[in-house]
Amino acid sequence: MKLFSVIEINTLLKGYIVGSTSHSVSSPEQIELAGNHQITFIGNKKYEKFWADSKASVAVVNHDISIQPGENRAFIKVNNADLAMSQILELFAPHHPQFDTDIHPTAWVHPTAIIGAGVRIGAGCYIGPKAELGDNVTIYPNATVLDASTIGKNSTVWSGVVIRENCHIGKHTILHPNATIGADGFGFRPCPERGLAKIPQIGNVVIGDWVEIGAGACVDRGKFSSTIIGDGCKIDNLVQIGHNSVLGKFCIMAGNSGLAGSVTLGNGVIIGGSASIKDHTTIGNGATIGAGSGVVGDVPAGKTYLGYPAAEARTTLKQWATIKRLAADNSIPV
Repeated sequence: MKLFSVIEINTLLKGYIVGSTSHSVSSPEQIELAGNHQITFIGNKKYEKFWADSKASVAVVNHDISIQPGENRAFIKVNNADLAMSQILELFAPHHPQFDTDIHPTAWVHPTAIIGAGVRIGAGCYIGPKAELGDNVTIYPNATVLDASTIGKNSTVWSGVVIRENCHIGKHTILHPNATIGADGFGFRPCPERGLAKIPQIGNVVIGDWVEIGAGACVDRGKFSSTIIGDGCKIDNLVQIGHNSVLGKFCIMAGNSGLAGSVTLGNGVIIGGSASIKDHTTIGNGATIGAGSGVVGDVPAGKTYLGYPAAEARTTLKQWATIKRLAADNSIPV
């Protein structure tokens, strides 16, 4: 078990200690559940009310906190408690699964594949012809990297991931279990002879650096050229990204959201959970799409859109308020 004093933790966070405690810290925990050997976080003033009943001995807090820690308890004041939380969680994170050997004997690596220094490949993996794995790439058991695909250095591919042929993954990228990169885009056209004729998908997927793709997410290959995920994008579990979509840098897509084909996201776009974006739609830099929304047209940069069909947030909220008033008006027949 890892044990740290408040002073040791503050050395990492470079904050300011208020109060003191004799308790060492064994782990982090949310404020309502924490015990006296645990550290918690108050990242918003609305959570201050939970501190009095919490048993935590230490809390990482923002500078504007309005309460005192109390007897045998301490606050570590920082500029951003949420960012500090990520540092604390990393401090206590368990080690990833171990490899007894760098390349497991049951992994099949094609002779033409290029394997960098420090690469680890787990049991049952398949690395295809002319695939290229950069230095310190980790491939966990039962993952597949097909022909001529590349993975940049220090990237991690978890179990069950499939990277189809000729797809390119950047550096420091994480693909979580059962993500599929480069499956065929959804392309069919009516055909008198066969009902629906499949449209060949001859492009690929290009994923930038420091990207994270969640479990079960699917990024389809382009019909003509590339489906592109820009640097720093974070894609949640069970997300669908259609063929030839292009994501700028640092976009966020929450779980069960989806892009149809040829959608363009600018830099810093946020897509809420279960939102769906129509094909050939452009969403401008810094725009936000609320959870469950259905976007059927372009969204200007910096705007927030809500609803189904989605409209600018102020418009949608007015509509909802009007519907609520109508529903409450007993004089209107139903």
